[in-house]
Amino acid sequence: MEKSTKILICSVVMTFFFTESYSQNNEIIVDISEQRLYLYNNDNLVQSFPVSTSKYGEGQIENSFKTPLGLHEIKEKIGDKAPINTIFTARENTNKRAEIQINPNDTEDDFVTSRILWLDGLENGINRGVGVDSYSRYIYIHGTHEEGLIGQKASHGCIRMFNNDVIELFDMVSEGTKVQIRA
Repeated sequence: MEKSTKILICSVVMTFFFTESYSQNNEIIVDISEQRLYLYNNDNLVQSFPVSTSKYGEGQIENSFKTPLGLHEIKEKIGDKAPINTIFTARENTNKRAEIQINPNDTEDDFVTSRILWLDGLENGINRGVGVDSYSRYIYIHGTHEEGLIGQKASHGCIRMFNNDVIELFDMVSEGTKVQIRA
């Protein structure tokens, strides 16, 4: 085997193991009072993103349209390699693109776009279980077509992000990454 081929193989293997190890040590904190999401790796801040949480406030109750608090984990990652601004309906790629709204107006549509990080609550009776289950409530971190509302409370319970930001975050985390949502 040629030296350049050996170097390439070694580089690919190291990148895979570094990326996998790196993403396993990640933790996300969503601070509702700041409307920001913080990505940490080994307790070091890696990145911070503006977000939009529920316009109805914080809470766990099913059908409340509120953003749940407490400890969660990313249960499923959906949308890998989908083009930016792709619209998802019931977590399925529609192969349609959303028109991005940069003005701070709430539209009638509530599109889930670009990527989905589906959250599962980890605290029984708080965000897991009958009547309060974040996973059953379809609580996601996702892109939105209403980018003009990012940074203020505007969602129906989910955590909305700019489309470029949610794609970046999606690529940096893995299923099982812990997500702490706090007021």
